[in-house]
Amino acid sequence: MTLSAGNKIFSALFIAGSALAFAPTAGAAALAAAAAGAPLVKGLPDFTDLIDKVGPAVVNIRTTEKLKQGQGSPNEEEMQEFLRRFFGGAVPRGQDPRGRRSPQQPQEEEVQRGVGSGFIVSADGFVLTNAHVVDGADEVLVTLTDRREFKAKVLGSDKRSDVAVLKLEAQQLPSLTIGDSNKIRVGEWVIAIGSPFNLDNTVTAGIISAKSRDTGEYLPLIQSDVAVNPGNSGGPLINMRGEVIGINSQIATLSGGYNGISFAVPIDEAMRVADQLKKTGRVTRGRLGVEIGEVSKEVAESLGLGKARGVEVARVEAGGPAEKGGIKVGDIILKFNGQDIQKSADLPRLVGSTAVGSKAIVTVWRQGQQKEIPVGIVALDDDKSARKPAVKKPAPEQAPNAVGLHVSDLSEVQRKELDLTGGVLVDASEGVAARAGLRPGDLILQLNNVEVKDARQFNAMVAKLDPKKSAAVLVRRDETTQYVVIRPRQ
Repeated sequence: MTLSAGNKIFSALFIAGSALAFAPTAGAAALAAAAAGAPLVKGLPDFTDLIDKVGPAVVNIRTTEKLKQGQGSPNEEEMQEFLRRFFGGAVPRGQDPRGRRSPQQPQEEEVQRGVGSGFIVSADGFVLTNAHVVDGADEVLVTLTDRREFKAKVLGSDKRSDVAVLKLEAQQLPSLTIGDSNKIRVGEWVIAIGSPFNLDNTVTAGIISAKSRDTGEYLPLIQSDVAVNPGNSGGPLINMRGEVIGINSQIATLSGGYNGISFAVPIDEAMRVADQLKKTGRVTRGRLGVEIGEVSKEVAESLGLGKARGVEVARVEAGGPAEKGGIKVGDIILKFNGQDIQKSADLPRLVGSTAVGSKAIVTVWRQGQQKEIPVGIVALDDDKSARKPAVKKPAPEQAPNAVGLHVSDLSEVQRKELDLTGGVLVDASEGVAARAGLRPGDLILQLNNVEVKDARQFNAMVAKLDPKKSAAVLVRRDETTQYVVIRPRQ
């Protein structure tokens, strides 16, 4: 096949352009000169020196479990299943397939339970890994790249953060430098080293895809596209300076294998957990004693907040620190110790990292005003479940109010049982109220930042609502309290 002159010229330009695109020096400079601005990305990284430096501090972790006599090891169970399928039955335990009795089995047998990864953080033998790697293990064996093997002691593990600390009886071990996960940038190169499928010292590379993914209860995780598979858990995520910025912990998958998304525990949070595990073997977190919910844009506008921010207090634990400090249901928590609360995941993390027994300043939005409330922080383990109140529903009124609600007053007995000083009970809901989600049995506590005292006052306030504006109603349903937005003109 021959090319015309025009095609030859085009092909030559295409080849030249391709060469320039991949050339690291003169070609890139030529393209840069022809472009409007200098290129932001120059070439690909060479990881070889980096891996030579950090590789020796990454370890393989094998765990074993003691099985009692009669449980059977995994290999024995597989043999039993094989015999059942192909010979119509299983051989009784204690006999071989030819019917001879085997020697007496020991009372306990150690079998391999799992394989994971970890990394040394100090020359005197402290190792970090995932809690799920060592969970339930009777023995933990750590192997270094020089094939030395140690029996590790588990100093402590924390399931909430998925961090565990091990101790090796050794000195002058290679160790990794701890980085700053707060300074990571989306798009920067990172590598992972671990033992996927028991393949020791496997290196994979990629970039940071996102920061602060809310996939952890108390930790915002680092997302990357570095290949992570079973066995990588507990290994380090390392930046181009050779610093650990995370512990590889999870993958997002539908198949069980790597699908292009992996998550790591930020090293800053992991080290805070590790410090407590070293000292006490457990992690203590702070607690306020509230249940919270998101603040929608409509609720924020109705309450005079302007934009959606903070978290809504849906429930306050009876006798808990929040109630003792003066936080009320319906408050919008805007700040905790001066730090802004933008989403519901922010508050538990800030409270959890606060020292138990200390005082915190909680900034709330209540009835159109900002208040600062000092609250004592208690341990998370002291959490208590609230009692679910019982509400008796009286007969509905004859006519609904302007938004379609039939409401009635609570009896003194009901108010005492529910620990309320006001509020009204929804007997029936129709029209715009029903479309907003209000239903019989709900308790209405506030309307547009004004506390509801009784049915007469509430109906009078409803009658004066501006039909062109949305109204925020604070509603308690069972154990949860939240704002519901009603649009009178619907």
